[in-house]
Amino acid sequence: MKMCKKQFFFLGFLFLSVLLLVTSCGKKGPPLPPIKQGNFLAIPGNVAYSVHGNQLTLTWTHTIDPVNAKIAPEAFDVSMAIKELDGCEGCPFIFKSVGVVPMPHMVYRRLLEPGFHYYFRVQAIGKDGIKSDYSKTLYVKFEQ
Repeated sequence: MKMCKKQFFFLGFLFLSVLLLVTSCGKKGPPLPPIKQGNFLAIPGNVAYSVHGNQLTLTWTHTIDPVNAKIAPEAFDVSMAIKELDGCEGCPFIFKSVGVVPMPHMVYRRLLEPGFHYYFRVQAIGKDGIKSDYSKTLYVKFEQ
């Protein structure tokens, strides 16, 4: 009879252990601060470029939305990725920050080297390091 009690206790303990493992909620993420409606930066829009010789001029606009994105930007971060013209199709490319443009300017200039695919995107930066999402990616093929 003593053996049955030990086995019953062991099986009960095993059942509860499995039950706790199965019902646990999994991996937790880092805590997030509460978000108030409108406490966002709008995404830069109308990203466009022009090329004269080998100089690229990148422009964009930014509009504050008083309901959904009411934070005013202090600057804009311009990111760029480069790929060789004869590089592999579908290979990943990595964006790197290439410049920060302070408000109220919304123009970025740089010299391009021929023989590359260039990809640009812009992100608004606000007080205390708040950042918007990235703009649409702009593609520039520069062969010359």
